[in-house]
Amino acid sequence: MKDPYSVLGVSNDATDEEIKKAYRALTKQYHPDNYEGNPLSDLAKEKMQEINDAYDEITLSRKNAKNGGAADQNQYYGAYTSNSEFADIRAMIAAGRIEDAQTLLDGVPPEKRNGEWYFLNGTVLYRRGWFEDAYTSFATACRYNPENQEYRAAFKQVQRQRGGAGYRTMSPGGNSTNCCDMCSSLICADCCCECMGGDLISCC
Repeated sequence: MKDPYSVLGVSNDATDEEIKKAYRALTKQYHPDNYEGNPLSDLAKEKMQEINDAYDEITLSRKNAKNGGAADQNQYYGAYTSNSEFADIRAMIAAGRIEDAQTLLDGVPPEKRNGEWYFLNGTVLYRRGWFEDAYTSFATACRYNPENQEYRAAFKQVQRQRGGAGYRTMSPGGNSTNCCDMCSSLICADCCCECMGGDLISCC
């Protein structure tokens, strides 16, 4: 991807307000509605996607910097509550009632599970540490509503963590595939055995 600042036509040290102003001007210029029935419609859509991605990347990186390099997942599920079909579930997540939120989500019939459902489901999975499942759910939410910045921001955050060195695959079974955790557990178990007069690992 191109440098996001150059896509928006601003410098790297531009203020947040300058970035918003540039973003709004470009979206107004390249909005697909302006090119309906026009041969350039597809190009306008591509350009609009590029502009959205650039703005998302800049916004998220700046939020990460303000949070000490780690984005707060709370910023996503609490940010867009107006006209929500699942306002009660959002409120539960915001209050930390993750199990209750999961119960309500599970009770929604499959045919009524839209982009917001998958986004909230991904948020719950993320909060529970099941990052691989959260990634899949966020990706599905983006497929339902590719223009939704809330969904895309959450997906990109998990995508970055997924590609990072500290990412661990977790499953609803609660087991981690991280080998370091297994070794640490064995060493702790050996220490406990030695305290009781035994020896689980003879070389330690």
